[in-house]
Order: sequence, then C-alpha cells, then structure tokens
Amino acid sequence: MTSAPAGTTRPEAVSQDTPVLRITDLRVGYRTAAGTRTAVDGLDLTAAPGRITAVVGESGSGKSTTAHAVIGLLPPGGRVEHGSVRLEGEELTGLSERAWRDVRGRRIGFVPQDPGVSLDPVKPVGRQVAEVLRVHHLATGRGAAQRAVDLLAAAGLPDPARRSRQYPHELSGGMRQRVLIAMATAARPRLLVADEPTSALDVTVQRQILDHLEALAADTGTAVLLITHDLGVVADRAQHVVVMSRARVVEAGPTREVLADPRHPYTRRLLADVPRLTPRARPATPPAPPAEATSLPRPSPGPAPGSRPAPLSGSAPPVPGPGPASAAGPSGDAPDPGVLLRVRGLTLSFPLRGPGPRRRHLAVDGVGFDIPRGRTLGLVGESGSGKSTTARLVLGLERPEAGTVELDGVDVTAVRGAARRRLHRRVQLVHQNPYASLNPRFTVEELLTEPLRNHRVGDRAQRAATVRRLLDDVALPADVLRRRAAELSGGQRQRVAIARALALGPDLLVCDEPVSALDVTVQARILELLLGLQERHGMAYLFISHDLAVVGQVSDRVAVLRAGHVVEEGATDQVLRTPRHPYTRELLAAVPGRRNPHTPHDPDTPDVPEEEPGETPGEAAARTPHRHDRPTEDTPWS
Repeated sequence: MTSAPAGTTRPEAVSQDTPVLRITDLRVGYRTAAGTRTAVDGLDLTAAPGRITAVVGESGSGKSTTAHAVIGLLPPGGRVEHGSVRLEGEELTGLSERAWRDVRGRRIGFVPQDPGVSLDPVKPVGRQVAEVLRVHHLATGRGAAQRAVDLLAAAGLPDPARRSRQYPHELSGGMRQRVLIAMATAARPRLLVADEPTSALDVTVQRQILDHLEALAADTGTAVLLITHDLGVVADRAQHVVVMSRARVVEAGPTREVLADPRHPYTRRLLADVPRLTPRARPATPPAPPAEATSLPRPSPGPAPGSRPAPLSGSAPPVPGPGPASAAGPSGDAPDPGVLLRVRGLTLSFPLRGPGPRRRHLAVDGVGFDIPRGRTLGLVGESGSGKSTTARLVLGLERPEAGTVELDGVDVTAVRGAARRRLHRRVQLVHQNPYASLNPRFTVEELLTEPLRNHRVGDRAQRAATVRRLLDDVALPADVLRRRAAELSGGQRQRVAIARALALGPDLLVCDEPVSALDVTVQARILELLLGLQERHGMAYLFISHDLAVVGQVSDRVAVLRAGHVVEEGATDQVLRTPRHPYTRELLAAVPGRRNPHTPHDPDTPDVPEEEPGETPGEAAARTPHRHDRPTEDTPWS
C-alpha cells in the first residue's frame, strides 16, 4: 500500500504480494553554499510487483530526487540523511559503489527522460544494449549481440537487426526511447524506474511507449515506479499515485480515488491545470487592438488592404503596399481586410543524404490557411509533419519553392532588403525551449533591450521605459532585470522570451511549442498570459503544438498537419468534438487521460507508424490504412 505521513492517505486493500520496493521516512538533502537544502522529506512509498506506482508533481517537488535515491545516483552534494530504501527486503542506503553495480541495471532498471543525452552517440545502439548483458555476465560475444536484437524487438523497435547497427542520431525520439527501455530491461529487473520517459515525445509515440511499459509490468511482474508531471498519464496507466509538493507527499492512494476525489488543495490545483479537450469560449468577433498602445509600441490597428500601418517610433519608413497585380489573393479572390496572414500553396523540400539515387523529402506540400487579426490558428501534428517548417516559411527564414505568404496583402517572400527587415518586425517568434532560446550571458534587461536597439527604436530612456512595460505585460517583477537566464525558473524564462517577442509590437506571434517543455501548472499560467496579451493588444497567433488539448485552450481554429499536408481544418470545437479525418481521431485518442486501459483502440483510428530509415514522413503515413491529402472543409472564420 502507498502511504503519506505528511499528507492525505486513503485506505486500500492490502496486497498479498510482498512489495518489491519499500521506502520509509526518506529524507534527502543537498549541501549548498547556503547550507543543506531538503529535496525529499519524510517520504513513504511502496511499489508492488506487476503494478505501476506514479510519483507526480511539479519541477522541484522532489520526484526526480526520489528516483535517483532509489537507483543510488544522487547528484554531487546529495545524500540520504534519514530513512530506508529496501529492494525485496534488502537495504540499499549505504551500499558501496561496488555493491550498487550489482543492483543497478540487474535488479533495478532505469529509463531516463532524455535518450539524446543518455545514449552514447559514437556506438551503435545494439552494442550499447549488449554491453548491459556483458557487464552483468548474462551473455558474451555473438550471444550478447543476438540477445540485444531480441530485446530491441521486444521493446517494439521495427526491423531490430538493422536498427541495432545504427547510431542514436539515426533513430527517431520514440525509437531511441525504446532502446533505453531495452537496456533497462535487459537483465529482467524486479523494479523499473522510469523518470519522465515520454515527456519529450508526441502523443501517439507516447501512447505506444506507455503501452509497452504497461505490458511489461503485467507480463513479467516487474514493479514500475513512474515519475511524471502529467496527470493524464497517471490516470491512464498507474494503479497508485503519490502526489509531491515542495519535498513532501501531500496526497497518496489508489489512482482512481485520488483523481476522482482529491482531498489536498495542491492535487486539486494540478487537476484544474490539466488542459482539457474542451475549446475555450471566444467572442464572436476578434478583439480590436487598442486605439492607443498602453504598454507596447505598436503600429496603428486596422490598415486598409494594400496599405501599411504607421511605423513604430524611431523606425524606418513603412514597407510599400503591393501593386495592383498583387492586391488580390493568390487564387484571384479579393483579399479580406480582416485577414492579417494569408498563406497559399506553400511547398518546400529538402535533399535526403545517403547512398543511392538522390531523393528529396517534401516537408511542406501545398499548405494554405488564413489568420484574421486578433485570432489564433492552432497548427497541430507530430514530429516530421511539417509544423516547424511552415513556421520558418511564415517567418521568412526559409524561401518556399512554391506558394505565397502574405501579411496584410504584402507577399513576404517577394520583399527584399531593408523593406523585408521592417516587415519582419511585425512577425515574431516564441521558441519551444526557453533554456536554449535566451543568451545565457545576457541579463534580462539586455535580452529585452537588444531588439529595440537593433531596430533603433527610441532613445535609451524610451527603451528603458519599454522594458519596464514589457515586464508588466508578462507579470515579472523588476528585480529580474539584473538576473541571467540560468537564475530563472522555466516559467520565468518563457515569460522573458515572450516579452522579448513583444518588444517590437508585432501583429503576429508564431508560438512554436511554447509550453511543451513546462510543467502543467506553469503551462497553464503561460497559456493564460498569452490569452491575456491577445485580448489587450489584438495580436494574431500561429500556435504550433503536437498536443490537441493545449491547442484547444488557445485556438479559434485548428489545422491538422500530416506529412506536409493539411488533412483537416475547422473551428476548434468542431475538430475536437467531431473530427472527420482518421489521423485527427488518432491524435485525439492518444491524448493522455482519455484512454480506457481495458478497451482496444477504435479500429477506425490505426496506429501511426514510425519512419523507416531513409523514409520520409509522407512515405510512413502512406503505410497507414487511411490517407487523404485534401483537408476536410467546414465553415470559415466567424
């Protein structure tokens, strides 16, 4: 049974099985210059054979420290200060490193979060799996190599003999995660610790990986300790859940009871912040940009077709409007004055490297959509679907082989020189990873001032005032100005990234997976921030994500992209409630929290295959039973 001395516990039936893992009153601390910081305080937990026990909480709650304490790999400065960790009755705290080598990998398997970091980039993956067998004296030579292939096959890797000879960079993210699972289960451990094993994966691949872990527990009797921040995953997969906050357990018990009737306010808040597949209510007409910019230097709203907004203070003259030949849309229809961004027929391919005849990967094939002022289009699809390539084309970072991108009737792809630079001020990007998108050497003040200085907006005093207004807009205190990115939390970093994108007063924000790297509560706050900014400033958003639940919270319309094609587009409510395309239904079925573990997949929503080596996403998509290149149609923007 799972208990929590410092939080809320629930009665449950006592299992006849002896727990594989029993943690009692565990306290873990880290020595720092300011003293000892407690990361886990008074944790009690058990994991039964054949069951999945989930530990859930935000970053800093202590869940990953718990995992590292169980496998004896605490970071430098960390140590178990009190309590017990027992594996099948054997005490693990205080083991020597030599003794740990007999436990770790053989009796306890570990699946880390990031396979890109965890796998050796200069060794074929089959050799890395075989290495586990040799270290634990389970196989040698050709026997180890063949057993590695069998383990990769058991982990669900297609064509395992060929894959075993490939290097990690030649595999997709889902395939690399399967390699880690094969390594973790090579010695048939009694306990498998999985630390956020699917947080970086698309929802369909995530479902396949979790299916495998669930089958592994049921078929082999392995106890699984699943570390996650995703309550949807917990609801689908775990029999027991332990909720952690600020180093302590606040609630624990059978998953269905805890999630159906949470007793602790923190658990209720986590549940409230989970994105629902329920579109948000939106006004019938988009919000008008403010008549006077109260916090951002912005162009005046509502230009007529063919004209340009007034330039920002301190900027160069506006970009000339299109001539008579380009005033109409690509198909010859007159442009809608309410449409800010008009994309038609975008096509771009990239050369494929490797032996054999030259081939090209068609990344985007005939993509088209409109975004009115003050509205949001959600662009959803898996990795390799063409989402980020579409974003790069809209931003002008790539030139299309065919098609147009029009901003207020001006074809962005045809503008050159200084006019192009001025035009790009109106379209800004919010990156996926706030850890990588901010210069680590700059203070927050320097990060926010840089775009203003580069575009010669205002003098020093005006730029300083703009920076202060930007901080107000993203709800950050003034004391962050002197800090660098490394001194900020993930949510604070993303707020800085949003403020930086707002600095030039854009009309369109391209948000490329802006919350996928964040915990669910931080994610909810960032989504609320984006919605509030849109309401105040009337910006349009192109919101890119692989998560339909997140897209549903912010978007007025959704376009579903698969293998470079828009296969479905419609009002958010229509797409989420009554999807017409099988691929959309597959994405919806894979959203964590919707799966019933006792029912098979709908036969009308087939699994989406992972790409074979040298295969394009389009060729992979063609191997599914359903394939439609033309999007379904519904009513236009309202």
